[in-house]
Amino acid sequence: MTKKRTARWVRGTLVSAVAAVACYGIWAFLRQRAQDVSAADPDTMFAGSFELLLAGLTGVVSMPVLLWTGMRALGERRTHLFVSVGAVTWPFLGGHVVEDYVSDASTVMYLALFAGLCGLPALATAPDGQQAR
Repeated sequence: MTKKRTARWVRGTLVSAVAAVACYGIWAFLRQRAQDVSAADPDTMFAGSFELLLAGLTGVVSMPVLLWTGMRALGERRTHLFVSVGAVTWPFLGGHVVEDYVSDASTVMYLALFAGLCGLPALATAPDGQQAR
């Protein structure tokens, strides 16, 4: 593996780790707020449902945005596969961590697993003739 590919892998892994922590924090915070709304008015049907839906959508949609933004900020291009893998993987791993209330140690493990899984496709680049302009 060349130095350039190794640097890209390190950047991809770091960006995915930061994005995972940020998305986890956003999703968990918004989910807790939805539960607070539901608990504040337990007799109202569907209390907190809109907030819960908004929390899930925000937690899932923010991941590809953060991955793409992070890689662009570090000067990386051609990150389609990297962002796609992160966008598809995050609802499963992140959703499990947020929705199933796993322990703190398991949360760290799942977020590290996500960073590792997303770091691998950062190695993939388009051939030189296929570069985006």
